[in-house]
Parts: sequence; C-alpha cells; structure tokens
Amino acid sequence: MDLKNAVVLITGANRGLGLAFAREALARGARKVYAGARNPSSITLEGVEPIKLDVTSPEDVAAAAAYATDVTLVINNAGIADFGGFMAPGSIESAQRHLDTNLFGSLRVAQAFAPVLAANGGGALLNVLSIASWINGPLLGVYAMSKSAAWAMTNGLRNEFRAQKTQVLGLHMGFVDTDLTKGIDGPKSTPQAIVSQAFDGLEAGAEEVLADELTRQVKQGLSAEPAVYLKALG
Repeated sequence: MDLKNAVVLITGANRGLGLAFAREALARGARKVYAGARNPSSITLEGVEPIKLDVTSPEDVAAAAAYATDVTLVINNAGIADFGGFMAPGSIESAQRHLDTNLFGSLRVAQAFAPVLAANGGGALLNVLSIASWINGPLLGVYAMSKSAAWAMTNGLRNEFRAQKTQVLGLHMGFVDTDLTKGIDGPKSTPQAIVSQAFDGLEAGAEEVLADELTRQVKQGLSAEPAVYLKALG
C-alpha cells in the first residue's frame, strides 16, 4: 500500500507510537490523517483531524466509521499496559481491562471499518502487537495475554479480509520509549524507528513486521528446542 494520498485513521494518536504514526503518515504524503483519542482536545499535531474515539466505546467506534468514510488505512494502535502476572491481586479485573482495549477494542474498530475499507478499494489494516505476543512472564503477564489474543485475531482477520483485498499487517516489537514503558529498564527503540519500519513494510506489501532484533530472535525461537516461550519474559 502506498502512503502517498492515503487517508489514515489512527487510534490512540495523541502520544507515543500513535503520535509518531501520525507524523510519519503526513511526512509520507497522506492526504488526510484522522487522529483518534478519547479526548480529541489532547491532539495537538498540526495537519491532522482530531476525532473522538475511545475504542472501548461501541458508540464512539460506530460514529467514527460513519464519519470517516474515506479511510483507506486503519491503524489499531490504542492500547494499555499494566504490570502484573496472573497470580497478582486484581489480575482478573486487569485482564478484563486489557482485553477490552487491546483485543476487543481493536476488533471493534476492524469490524466497523471493514466495509469502509472495502468501499475504498480494500486498503489496509495495521494492528500494533508486541514481542509479548509470543513470550510471557510475571512482569507483564496479563498484558502479554492480551497481545497473544490480538495476534490470533490479526491472523484471523487477515484471512477474512483477503476477499475484500484488504492488506492486514501485524507489527511486533520489543520495548519502545513511550509513556507506557517509563517504569521498565532495558533497551528501547524510538517510536520513529518502529513506525518507519512499519510503514516500509506496509508499502512493500508485507503481512508482518518484526521491528527490532530481539523480536526477530524471539520469533525464530518459537520453533527452537526448547522453545523460547517456555522461558519467562523479563
């Protein structure tokens, strides 16, 4: 998919990776960028159109799809990431929050915009996933579960969207230097580096982008013996 003259909708576009997606889309010549956020007044990037979009709200998602009928690229970026494993206090409630945003929120958006993309020639859907789609541990156990589910969803959507000629790309990466990772030590990629690789892959027709070396190693290790996912993340 060519970003030049594309009409892009980005969820969670007010900061971090979402903001980087918006900037790069404009830099690559997108004709219009809808910047979705729970609070549209938090969108300050010049050149984008703010749009109220809480992915946990069916009403917000439906209204966005009814309004932004010219969209050719949807970027499911909105997400949450809290610390904690499955045996931590409140893990069930945490799991429900993570799944509602990271899984069901992305699915709501995909379902609502599928007919929009189809009407505009197919376009593309980019789902922001994680290295945690494949490995887990007490540090980010519940978050990783939600991203594993989102990976499975992405693979399923890819098959279902093929008939309407919509490219579906899953973006996997390790830690990125955003507000979500402030409390985590270790190497972090810049949002710009991740977004550049994601858009390069999208424009090349890719279905999956592994945006850093650690993620590529983990993906390769899924078929190792012992498999990498048998060890704890973090």
